[in-house]
Amino acid sequence: QVQLVESGGGLVQAGASLRLSCAASGSTFSSDAMGWFRQAPGKDGEFVAAMRMSGGNTAYADSVKGRFTISRDNAKNTVYLQMNSLKAEDTAVYYCAASRRARSITLRAEYDYWGQGTQVTVSS
Repeated sequence: QVQLVESGGGLVQAGASLRLSCAASGSTFSSDAMGWFRQAPGKDGEFVAAMRMSGGNTAYADSVKGRFTISRDNAKNTVYLQMNSLKAEDTAVYYCAASRRARSITLRAEYDYWGQGTQVTVSS
């Protein structure tokens, strides 16, 4: 079993920055891709950012492009989401996910493992 544990959420003012972390542990697991998704109250979950672990190709939702950056530390089995210039509409629970093999790294259905989520609240 693979465990993903997110951390780094919190309450910040608009314009501030946060860095989310996702630490992977458990059974031997080589992920093809890791991603971040979010769900705001009353809204459907949405893709935020993802990365191919081999090659490092990345993808971002249009709403976060230029503000958020996904990165990784292979030695620590950790993926990060650096979030800058946060807006009130970024308020959501952010989930880390890992895929054993993803045809498209932006699709929720391609991911096999999920973290418990971390709350990000941005006050305007």
